[in-house]
Amino acid sequence: MAQSPARPDRPPVSRPTGVVAPPVSRDPRIDAFRGLALVMILIDHMPGNPWEAVTVRNIGFSDAAEAFFVMSGIAAGIAYSPAVDRWLHGEARLWDGMAPMWRRAWTLYCVQLVLTIVAIGMFSWSAGVFFRGEFREMHNLAAIYENTGAALIGLPIMTYQIGYVNILPSYIVLMIAAPFILMAGLRKPWWTLAAAILLWGFAGANGWNIPNYPGNGVWFLGPLTWQLIFTIGLLIGIRHRQGKRLVPVSRGLFAVTLAFVLFAFAWRHIPDLAAFMNHKMAQLRDLGAPANFTSHNKPMLAAPRLLHILALAYVLSCLPVVTRLCAHPVADPLRLLGRHGLLVFGLGTVLSLAGQILLRVEADVAWLPWLLPVVGVLISYASARLADALAGRKQPQRAIAVAQQMQPPRAA
Repeated sequence: MAQSPARPDRPPVSRPTGVVAPPVSRDPRIDAFRGLALVMILIDHMPGNPWEAVTVRNIGFSDAAEAFFVMSGIAAGIAYSPAVDRWLHGEARLWDGMAPMWRRAWTLYCVQLVLTIVAIGMFSWSAGVFFRGEFREMHNLAAIYENTGAALIGLPIMTYQIGYVNILPSYIVLMIAAPFILMAGLRKPWWTLAAAILLWGFAGANGWNIPNYPGNGVWFLGPLTWQLIFTIGLLIGIRHRQGKRLVPVSRGLFAVTLAFVLFAFAWRHIPDLAAFMNHKMAQLRDLGAPANFTSHNKPMLAAPRLLHILALAYVLSCLPVVTRLCAHPVADPLRLLGRHGLLVFGLGTVLSLAGQILLRVEADVAWLPWLLPVVGVLISYASARLADALAGRKQPQRAIAVAQQMQPPRAA
């Protein structure tokens, strides 16, 4: 009997050269840098600890959030572009390409709800136990007590966000949009990039963002502007699958981006230079230049932050020693954390909030700010090790189950 085609509504088409194909090997930089970003997020989410001085936000304008979005985009591009590519060439159903990304978005949404509820519970419990009323007012928590009905509406639609639990909503929105970005990126990558840049520019200049409810303000990370670095990550992931780079290695471009990274570091740490540059940006603002070019605003992903993370990513991607270091056994813990990114992110969020509470309650204990971030990282690593061990144990069981299903039935 003839086998039915995978796409009866659309005949297969011939594949051009350079289509998405599995990479030769897994790039160790992806997991290592994603793991490093997660460690830095955990550290930075316990304000006042001395380890903050060694996170990426102290070498320039961007921080671990930008790094997280870039690396997540790259990972999504590598993981999901082949299925979308097969649909574009008539070899699979559209749903086969879209469903995995939307299932991932649903998982992220559930994690966001759980983390928000846990955060409300932790601070509410701490307020009663430690007799600290400010725990009910920190991080936009007051709304759940003062305007409970509206907060309970805003929580499931993600417009009521708790401070330090507000990274995932924009990522969820972008994962929902990811199938369409990948479709465009596989067909017209440079047009897709140009459209993302234009959207970033217009959204930032006009202050386009999703409003909070209840209360005033907007989302901490605006999806219409943050989509740019996520889209760039997706395009890098597509090219990685093809064994290519999105932006080729160039000595001239490397020199320019390295100079910008060093200039950003000097801007951050030389007071006279910072005062001069900030004054010039204020003058540009007074002349009518858009706010996303004349500030360091994080919700709109202002140009200094955007250019810094892109320049830093390009410089690191051009250095062979970086690849060797990420592949070295000493980087095994970071790669492990990166492979279990969602587990580490969720657990790290809870641990960092617990650390905030302890640092306020025990403000006089000098060694506590040194210890808590280290303990949080170690617990995250142990959890990732456990998850890796459980996953490794399940793989042989799945293989045995598949083999048993493929065996012919015994004769009666």
